[in-house]
Amino acid sequence: MSPNKNIGFRRNIYLEWMDAAASFSAESDDPKRLRERLDPVVAEKIRSAESRRMALDMLVTIWAKNVESHPVIRNDAVRLFAVTGQVSDRLWLHYGMTLLTYDFFRLGTIAVGQLSRYQDGVTSRDIKSRMTAEMGQLGALETATDRIIFSLRNWGILTETDQRFVYHPQRQQFAASTTEIEAWMLAVVLTAHPAEELPFTDLLRLPELFPFRFSIDVDSLRSAQGFEIHRQGLGWDMVRRT
Repeated sequence: MSPNKNIGFRRNIYLEWMDAAASFSAESDDPKRLRERLDPVVAEKIRSAESRRMALDMLVTIWAKNVESHPVIRNDAVRLFAVTGQVSDRLWLHYGMTLLTYDFFRLGTIAVGQLSRYQDGVTSRDIKSRMTAEMGQLGALETATDRIIFSLRNWGILTETDQRFVYHPQRQQFAASTTEIEAWMLAVVLTAHPAEELPFTDLLRLPELFPFRFSIDVDSLRSAQGFEIHRQGLGWDMVRRT
């Protein structure tokens, strides 16, 4: 499957905005109401009405409008967000919802994940080069990639180094407090992935999952809702969404 050429990632997204969007979504599914409540939150950082509109569009799409296309994943995310007080858990949920919504974000995190397997520091140039190779020369690609990098830095997934424009990816630094959240994330990446099924071991090693440390095993995933697991030749446990 070729990548979605609709970039869509038009603003930097702050973690505090995502926390507010998820929290408000637990109280109402109405996108209009969510936008109204988020507007003063976003306005603290963005004065321009047009720029604020674009940021609000993204937040509402991630945390409210996804109920139309992915109702189970989205509603599970809202429920899990409401019951956890762990910052790390909430990061899993924000990251997963953004990855599910924006294929460009998924491709950007794949690029970072692939690069970080072989080098401690990644540059914005390296990431943009990988994105261009994947998607071709698109006018908004460089700016949108900068927004992904900014957002990942703000979320603590990329950290600064003593070199300008060189960042340290936080590989496997974020653990979830429950295997339910881990299973939720695996449902997200399987839904977003072009393949219908993947071996369990490959699923855990997908490059876009680079920030997260998993403890779930295949037997635990078998008991989770929404998955079908069957044994293939060579002893592979193949996982697909149901």
